[in-house]
Formats: sequence, C-alpha cells, structure tokens
Amino acid sequence: MSETDEALYNRYLKGDVSAMDTLISRHSHDLRLYLAALLRQDQDAEDMLVEAFARIMAKRPEIGEGRFRAYLFQTARNLSLRLISRRKRQISFFPTEDMPAEGMPGETMTPELTLNRQEEYRTLYRSLDRLEPSVREALWLIYVENMSYAETAAVLDVSLKKVDNLLMKGKRLLRKELEKEGITHANG
Repeated sequence: MSETDEALYNRYLKGDVSAMDTLISRHSHDLRLYLAALLRQDQDAEDMLVEAFARIMAKRPEIGEGRFRAYLFQTARNLSLRLISRRKRQISFFPTEDMPAEGMPGETMTPELTLNRQEEYRTLYRSLDRLEPSVREALWLIYVENMSYAETAAVLDVSLKKVDNLLMKGKRLLRKELEKEGITHANG
C-alpha cells in the first residue's frame, strides 16, 4: 500500500525532497484539471499549480491528518481567485474545447457518437456556467474530483452543512438549466 499524503508530507518536512516529488506526481493531474476549469487557460492553471506547491514547500504549514489534498486544492483555489480578481474579467468555469469523448467500456466510438458526446458536454457545461460560482465549485469538487464533503468544505472554506446546501441547490438548479436545454429526466 502506498504512503498517505500526510506521511509523505511529514517525510518532506524532515528533509526528504523526493517525498514532495511523489506528492506533486500524485496530485498534479487532478489539480491541473480543476484549475483549468476554474481559470479557462492551461498556462494559468499550470502556473497556479506550481505556485500552490511552491507555497506549501516554502511555508511548510502544519496540515492535519487526512487534509493534505484539501489544503493543496484550497491553496491553489485562493491563488486562482486572486488572479481572477486582478484581471477583473468574467470567466466560464467549464472548458468547452478539447472535451473528452470517451465511450463506456466496450463502447465503440464512431465519429457521430463522438460528436454527440461532445455536444452533451457542451450542453452540460453551458448549464453549469449559468449557476453561481460556489454552487459550480461544490458540484465539481464532489462529482468530478470525488472529494468528500469534509474536503470540499475545507477547499471552499465553508461548513459541511453549507456544502450539503450547495449540492442540493446545485442539483435543483442544474436540473432546471438542463430542462431549458431540452434535457429532461426521461432522456438525460
């Protein structure tokens, strides 16, 4: 079994730089996807990813058991929100270019099916973009990043009850937005 994030982080604090390399390798992909969705620019996402790890390495904060991933995402989110604030421009949370078009296991992806799948993603992302930012982020962290309620609460700096409320509200509002796009329970 691989070491926990916290065990690796503690090794890093004791001088084992390779432990931080393992943490970077372990979390970079998911964090980059989250930041790219938040910032809408791959280069900005990469910059914030590097900055988040650099902050943790430089500040060497005390991180509670089971909280490294949430702390990392929260650090990256805060840095990204500052960047967005400096730019003072509206951004879409969800990317619409280069959307995945993978099929289900055993499903053959024809060009027509690929286009249909990409249109489904566009519709979903358009609908999500119309939700308020805190609701979008809660949905993303829980359903895309598979974070726990506790991790999501830490990233968003809210209570567990607030996360639950954001998710209930988000699902209700998303359902309405999808219905506006012509997707109902019967066909989607």
